[in-house]
Amino acid sequence: MRKSIAHGIKGWASVLSGLVCALLVFAVAASARAELPSESDEAWTLRKEADHIRVYTIEQPGSSFKAFKAVAVLDAPIENLMAVMANPGSCVEWVHNCTESYAFGDGVFHDRFAYSVNDMPWPVTDRDYVLRIRTRGDQASGEIVMDLNAMPDQRAENSSRVRVDRSDTLYRFTPEGESTRMVWVQHTDPNGALPGWLVNSLLVDIPVRSMEALERVANSKKYQGYQLVYDEQGQLTGLRMNKP
Repeated sequence: MRKSIAHGIKGWASVLSGLVCALLVFAVAASARAELPSESDEAWTLRKEADHIRVYTIEQPGSSFKAFKAVAVLDAPIENLMAVMANPGSCVEWVHNCTESYAFGDGVFHDRFAYSVNDMPWPVTDRDYVLRIRTRGDQASGEIVMDLNAMPDQRAENSSRVRVDRSDTLYRFTPEGESTRMVWVQHTDPNGALPGWLVNSLLVDIPVRSMEALERVANSKKYQGYQLVYDEQGQLTGLRMNKP
């Protein structure tokens, strides 16, 4: 009997962990939603440290679910990382449990749309996302910031998937020589009757797995040889391959 109960608990932990993975895939809420906490807020509490990645959490007003901040210096040039980010299909390469991702619409580098899907373990339904991705960068500082905005009404819903529509995410990339400092701040208030304490206990593992994968992917041959492109005002406008 004890063995049966233990197996049941373990199975549901796996299901809930998968659901948290889905809800943490990059998405940001519409402008009417609450702002993300400041990266420098003194209330951030260190929850996990794995090698070079540190994950913090903070209470979010009006929500049972905490926001998280993941910070790491990735052993990859910022150009490689932005080549990954600019690829609409790269979600499946580094975001934990992402199984489908593609661009749609007439977007450009600094303002575009993407659709992605996260695979969920039974009995949880797969989650999908319609995202507006905005990218800005300054040549003088070298810093690049990405906001990923959930826009659920921009694409018809799939009856076999649940549309995630409430989440705030920010990525900040700062070059440090041949490495890059990445800050990932996110708050998600998922739909459904999931206890906040349980989701909060699981969410710290998701950014660690994803950032570890991002570092590996960015150093693969596929994403080598790119150059950032800036306009006359020093604002980032895109990427291009270096000539051989």
